[in-house]
Amino acid sequence: MSDAQAGLLVATPIIIGFSLVLHRMGVLQRGGTISAVFASVAIAAVLFLNQ
Repeated sequence: MSDAQAGLLVATPIIIGFSLVLHRMGVLQRGGTISAVFASVAIAAVLFLNQ
């Protein structure tokens, strides 16, 4: 596993965690939270498989 793949495995859960915290604080609506989670997972999957 390369350094870039390890970074993706660390950064993606952090992004998901931030979006969930922002949702709980009322900053993000449900649709924004869901789209942020799906987008971060999709981007991480594509980048992880292309490394």
